[in-house]
Amino acid sequence: MAELRSELSLRLPSARMLEFTSDDPGAALISMPDDGSLAAEQLSSREIVAKALALLRENYVFPEVAGQAAAGVEARLAAADYDNLDEITLTEVLTSHLQEASGDKHLRVGLGGPPGPGRRGPGSGRRPDHGRADRDNGEPADPEARRLKMRQAGRLDNFGIHRVERLDGNVGYLDLRRVPMPENAGPAIAAAMELVAGSYALIIDLRRNGGGSPHGVAFWCSYLLPEHPTHLSDIVQADTRETRQFWSYPYLPGDRYLDRPVYVLASSRTFSGGEDFCYTLQALGRAEVIGEATGGGAHPTRPFPISAAVHIAIPFARSINPITGTNWQGTGVVPDTPVPADHAYDVAYAKALRHVLELHDVPPPIADQARDMLTTLTG
Repeated sequence: MAELRSELSLRLPSARMLEFTSDDPGAALISMPDDGSLAAEQLSSREIVAKALALLRENYVFPEVAGQAAAGVEARLAAADYDNLDEITLTEVLTSHLQEASGDKHLRVGLGGPPGPGRRGPGSGRRPDHGRADRDNGEPADPEARRLKMRQAGRLDNFGIHRVERLDGNVGYLDLRRVPMPENAGPAIAAAMELVAGSYALIIDLRRNGGGSPHGVAFWCSYLLPEHPTHLSDIVQADTRETRQFWSYPYLPGDRYLDRPVYVLASSRTFSGGEDFCYTLQALGRAEVIGEATGGGAHPTRPFPISAAVHIAIPFARSINPITGTNWQGTGVVPDTPVPADHAYDVAYAKALRHVLELHDVPPPIADQARDMLTTLTG
């Protein structure tokens, strides 16, 4: 227990008492004081802020923005605004101040220690993500074993594929909550696309999608594009000027979804990789985006350790769309059909049903379904 207490004392916010409980109703509650002998190894709030600002200045995608944000926080630091804050409160307050000064919602300070064994550090060429990509917990060290562990963890939420459905009128529906890496989620994505392959139109619901891997975005988009590779996006790393291009996949497991309309639902909660999904399809003219402007976070992000208990997530690169020459940072993806997010599903479904009813080879039972459902939606 003493060894466990020491480990938790380093990795958790400072506390007076640690309590250990059990799911067994009859088990005793174990209480132990925090390990005060480790106080010297824990950073003060001032040290955490100072180190966060140093990392920000060194690694943020736009140095001038980093300097302005850091200067504002330094003024608050000099005014003792961060003194005597516990680590939970400090990370929340500091994140708020950094985002306010930079306008970048990807920039945040949070609880969690440095990368564990086998994880590459900053500048190592690790695959970029949009802020909420699949990330391991630093174990095991072997790359293939890490991938298998991440794949197993991804199965717990079906790799972000929350719902797959064939709606009345033979309209496909996908509710995607995140965008995982294809090497982990490929079979699940292929299975989802197979279930909607025979539909006359497709609705992709990204209203609750918080982001993920740009490789995953490319994989999903590839199912909606022809076999010949299509240039989807670039990610330019600020410090090295290295450009990583993302293209659609020439080969996919299963059939592509072509020559049929695609409607993408978006909201202010759609963020990061979810926005990349919307923006890319919209720029290519492959989907109609329906709903609200998205969150506005286009900068891929990497975590940097501050202490054993705190890290800072810093945008280190920028996304560039080859068609628009820019991205959705700050503005969000502007929908083609702006409606409140709660109404986006009905609007998209009605559009899909009208498309179905315009087709000439729809079997009568499906046409009747489409007609009845359209009446229900539109009154």
